[in-house]
Amino acid sequence: MTIAEERAQAVGGPQHGLTAEAYRSKEFWERECQTVLAKNWVFIGFAHQMANPGDAHPVTCANLPLLAVRGRDGDIQVFHNVCLHRCMTLVDKPKNVGKLIRCPYHAWAYDLDGRLRAAPHFAGTGKQEFDGFDIKKHRLKPVRTHVWHDWIFVNLDGNAPDFEEYAAPLISRLEGMDFTRVEPIGLLDFGEIGTNWKLIMENFIEPYHVQFVHASTTDQPLENHYTITDGTCIGSAVDLNEELGTSGSLGVSSRYLTLYPNFILGRYFPDQLGVYLNVPIGPGKMRQYRALYTTEGQELSAEEIQALRNLWWDVHKEDHEMVVRMFEGRKSPVAEDGGLLSPAWEDSVRAFQDLIERDVAGA
Repeated sequence: MTIAEERAQAVGGPQHGLTAEAYRSKEFWERECQTVLAKNWVFIGFAHQMANPGDAHPVTCANLPLLAVRGRDGDIQVFHNVCLHRCMTLVDKPKNVGKLIRCPYHAWAYDLDGRLRAAPHFAGTGKQEFDGFDIKKHRLKPVRTHVWHDWIFVNLDGNAPDFEEYAAPLISRLEGMDFTRVEPIGLLDFGEIGTNWKLIMENFIEPYHVQFVHASTTDQPLENHYTITDGTCIGSAVDLNEELGTSGSLGVSSRYLTLYPNFILGRYFPDQLGVYLNVPIGPGKMRQYRALYTTEGQELSAEEIQALRNLWWDVHKEDHEMVVRMFEGRKSPVAEDGGLLSPAWEDSVRAFQDLIERDVAGA
C-alpha cells in the first residue's frame, strides 16, 4: 500500500478542503483579520526597500493602515499609520520623510521613533501645550515588529511567541544557508489579483499542479516531489539528481516553504532564492510581489537578471490564472463542501487549512 493509500484509508477517503464561505464570505474575512492576521507573525515588506534613515512605507495588515519606518539608528519599526490628532493616515506612498513624519492636515510632526514633536497652534495661536496636554506624553502607537534578514514581520496583538521560536520549523530547514551572501537582484510587482489570498498560499504548497500548469516553464517530475508539514512551516520540495531545466525553464532541486500565515520562500539550488509578499486586502482581492535573490555572492549580468524576471513572471501568471478561476468556482454550490484533497500531494494544503480553522475558531 502506498503512503497516499494509507493516509486515505486512515481518514476513510480523501479529505475535504475549506468551505466556499472561507474564501468568499466577508464575515469570514473579518474573523481572519481578528485572528489569523492579528495573532501570528505576518509578513509585510522587504527591508532592502527601506535602506536609509527616514524611509517610510505605508502597508496594510488585517485591513489596518500601518507605517514601516527606518529610524536614525538603522532599525525598522512599524507604527499604526494614524495621526493622534484627527486620525488621518500620515503617509500615503513610500518616501523618505527626513527627520520628521508630518501630518499633511494640521502639521503635527513625529520623530522617527514615533514621539510627537510638534502640534502647531493646538492651544491657540503660537501655543501648542496646555494643562492636560503634554507633547512628551504622546507618540505614535507602535506595532510589535521583527526584521528577519530582509523580511519585515508584525504581530498585531503582541502575543505571538518570540519570532525565532515561532519560525523555528522554517529556520531549521534553511540550515547551511549563509544569509550574509543573500543579495536582492530584482522585484516583481504583480499588482492586485482577483482571488482570495489563501488560494495563493495553497497553490504554492502543493506540487500536484506543477506538471500540468507549469509544463512549459518547469522541468520537475511529480514523482520527485514530497510535501512538508511541520508546524508553522508547510510546503513541498523536490530533489533531483541532476539539473533538468533548459533555457527559460526551472529544473533544479528546490524547497517550497511557507511560514504561516502569508510568508513564502522558494529556495532553488545551488544559488537562488525567491520570497513572495502576499498581501490580503479582502475576501476576493490581494496583492503580490516577488523579490529575487542570489545566495552565493555571484554577480549576474543585466541579461541574466532579465531572463530570471521573465521566467518568474511567466510562472506566476500561470498560477494566477488558476487561483482566479478557483475563486470563481467557489460561487458554485458544488464548492460548499470544499472539494477533495489528494492524500499524497495535498496533505500540506489540509495542514494549512487546519491552522486557519484553528485560529478563526477562536474569534
